[in-house]
Amino acid sequence: MKKTTLTLLAAMTLLLSSCFSTGVGTTTNTNTTGNVLGNVLGAVLGQVLLGGMTFDQSALLGSWNYSAPGAAFTTEQALTKAGGSAAVANIASSLASNYSNIGINRNNTSFSFLAGNKFSAKVNGIPFSGTYAYNSQNGEIALKTATETIKGNVTKTEKGMGLMFDSKQMANILQKEGKVSNTAAVQAVSKLAKSADGARVGFELTK
Repeated sequence: MKKTTLTLLAAMTLLLSSCFSTGVGTTTNTNTTGNVLGNVLGAVLGQVLLGGMTFDQSALLGSWNYSAPGAAFTTEQALTKAGGSAAVANIASSLASNYSNIGINRNNTSFSFLAGNKFSAKVNGIPFSGTYAYNSQNGEIALKTATETIKGNVTKTEKGMGLMFDSKQMANILQKEGKVSNTAAVQAVSKLAKSADGARVGFELTK
């Protein structure tokens, strides 16, 4: 991948200079340095949604578990305007702290995509399900529950899949589906998605 080396250098530079800066008025994450670096790099390497790498629908099928915070930009132009890989890494590091405050982890957050365009998921331990529509050409996905449709984007990452949302859709995922009561943390996550034009936030998922 053409930008991998620059991406790694930007993420490591950010890590060393800020020691995992949280931003948006959040508390410091107490993960080890190895976990911090893994979280940041996992998010950065799937940094462009439209025009990036997408899945065929058959490759989307299966169970995916949360492994790290995810951040990306809608286009290469939006990414460049925001400051490139360092901007993605900064958003991802702040997300990690807020997700920790909420309680999101690998054991309570997952998405399963099934044949017949059905899905089941858990966010913050709360299960929900429905049907989904997926466009493999641009990675756009719509999760249709009994009460609403949540639109997002899927992109390939080095470790698996990024599932990203804009600020409104991400707030819906956390509050309506995940029943998150920590309003301050949800608002902080939503603010991160608004922090730059074209920014999206969500989850890095692995099988």
